[in-house]
Amino acid sequence: MPFININDQPEIQVFDGVTIRTIHGEKLMLSYVHLQPNSTVAEHSHLHEQMGMVLEGTFELTINGESRFLKKGDTYLIPSHVKHSAKAFDKPAIALDIFSPPREDYIS
Repeated sequence: MPFININDQPEIQVFDGVTIRTIHGEKLMLSYVHLQPNSTVAEHSHLHEQMGMVLEGTFELTINGESRFLKKGDTYLIPSHVKHSAKAFDKPAIALDIFSPPREDYIS
């Protein structure tokens, strides 16, 4: 299936006010992350390497204790097993996260 409409994928709530829609192949996964105003992605880590880009809005991202305010077009890299968290502000934000390998816990 070479063409996939992300809006046809189920929406999964991963934290209060934070939902994702994912698509994946054998070796990588795309995750559209929607952060509602004032929502938080709790600090966590996973074995998957993660890269991302802010598509809309702004949020604060903390990677391995270093925090940055990110806006549309900003990108980030989170190596495997590194702790990270995020916090949205008074407006919604959308990010595109890319995982390798795909996150099994996000595959429905």
